[in-house]
Amino acid sequence: MSTLLTDSLAARSALVDEHVRCENAHDLDGILRTFGSRAAYDDGPWSERCSGADEVRGYYARLLESVPDLHIDVVKKHVAQDEIILEVVIRGTHQATWRGLPATWRRVEVPLCAIYTFDERDRLVGERIYYDRATVLKQLGVFREPQTLLGKIGIAAGHPLTMLQIGLRMLSRKREAR
Repeated sequence: MSTLLTDSLAARSALVDEHVRCENAHDLDGILRTFGSRAAYDDGPWSERCSGADEVRGYYARLLESVPDLHIDVVKKHVAQDEIILEVVIRGTHQATWRGLPATWRRVEVPLCAIYTFDERDRLVGERIYYDRATVLKQLGVFREPQTLLGKIGIAAGHPLTMLQIGLRMLSRKREAR
């Protein structure tokens, strides 16, 4: 591996470390300084893409407002030639409206994978994150497994057509069994 490539990978790795440090310090300006001129942020589970420094800043501002004690623990770092991938655990308390959901004051602890890409100056071009959205919503108390009593009540209340279809199938099966 060439010295130039090794130096570039070391610079990128240090930049990602600084990025996470700024996230944990809730330093919006510091977070934005880790991005180059083409800042982008993708929240995969919500199909949300933020393009440009203003949109990325807005994303982080909303997140840090809704989870003011947000903390990221890095579990593992994978360094590749074009990307750095972090496996992390995000922890915090939902204390303000997030994605239309009023504060629940519940704690979340969510494993997450973040993929960082870089420009020619070894600044962040983008960060893409992937995590299980249902886990977050379940921890916030707004998602129920469909096989639980509360899940069945939610299905019945929220999806009467689904319940009607299930009922019709059950009747059909009973008739076929006769």
